[in-house]
Amino acid sequence: MAKCAICEKGAHFGIKVSHSHRRSNKMWKSNVKSVKVKVNGAAKKMYVCTSCLRSGLVERA
Repeated sequence: MAKCAICEKGAHFGIKVSHSHRRSNKMWKSNVKSVKVKVNGAAKKMYVCTSCLRSGLVERA
C-alpha cells in the first residue's frame, strides 16, 4: 500500500547488517500520505509521497 499514485515510488528492500555482521532482511517504506487532491476539478483522495507534495506535482483540494 505504501506506493505513491504520482511517481510510483514504493518500498525498497535490502539487508540490515549488525555490528557483529549478522545479516537480516530490511524494508524501507516511502513516506506516503493520504491527501485530498484536485483531479480534473474534482477532489479525490490519493496516496502521495511527500517529495511529490513538496515539489508541487499535486495540488491539494
